[in-house]
Amino acid sequence: MSEDIRALDAITLADLRSWVGCTEASKDDITPAPLRALSAVLDRGDSDPALGAVVPPLWHWLYFLQHPRQSELGVDGHAKRGGFLPPVPLPRRMWAGGRLRWQAENPLLVGDAVSRISRIASVEHKAGRSGDLLFVLVEHEMHNQRGLALTEEHDIVYRAAARRDDAVPKPIAAEATAAWQREVVPDPMLLFRYSALTFNGHRIHYDRSYATEVEGYPGLIVHGPLIATLLVDLVRQQRPEARIQSFEFRAVRPTFDLYAFRLNGQLSADGKTVRLWAQDNEGWLTMQGSATLA
Repeated sequence: MSEDIRALDAITLADLRSWVGCTEASKDDITPAPLRALSAVLDRGDSDPALGAVVPPLWHWLYFLQHPRQSELGVDGHAKRGGFLPPVPLPRRMWAGGRLRWQAENPLLVGDAVSRISRIASVEHKAGRSGDLLFVLVEHEMHNQRGLALTEEHDIVYRAAARRDDAVPKPIAAEATAAWQREVVPDPMLLFRYSALTFNGHRIHYDRSYATEVEGYPGLIVHGPLIATLLVDLVRQQRPEARIQSFEFRAVRPTFDLYAFRLNGQLSADGKTVRLWAQDNEGWLTMQGSATLA
């Protein structure tokens, strides 16, 4: 199927929807080296993760990484369409959001042997002003030797290739004030190191000429999972004694490496929920989320 399309026909949509219910099983070991590396990337300066240490929330994204062979990569740096995920012919693919819940009595620990069951839960089509959108929902369950440790819903969105006459979505103004705030400078070194650490070959994060000339963006795109991780890290910095029970987030607008962006957090009156959001240099909302504290 050609990837240079604006609309999906009925036959293609029916084929893509046939992936619903497909499952995949995988295994990985929680080793300390990736945790040590992410601590350095986030400039945290944590102590060396010891055997039995709890994996910080969202840091499980360092594991169960896909390792396609070089010949299996598409032009965009992602693995070519097919395999576990449906072979969506729309060329632009992004992580749109997710919902996670940790089992309080059974956290992931350094040294755990972990199994993951993944399932395609839904494939939904929407017609947008700039072409078709396809939303794929993937459900994950992670189990260690003690039982279920984490459940996750992962939203993926596929879009048509950019065109100069595409309608630009109206931006949403972010709240101007928050109790917790942090400024982040997303320089190319940060984006490259996070891409390398997560084995993410998507060229929009490190190849400026590809991002601007092929996909039509003004600069390199900051990884959605990186922003989500930084939002959760804001909670950890402000409430180091708290345990995050659940977290949900949604990407609203791309963040580019051209300017610093700001993380914001607001703790609820009862101290149980934290509203989280990120904004770009112009004050537009780029990601919003919520964390529930145990």
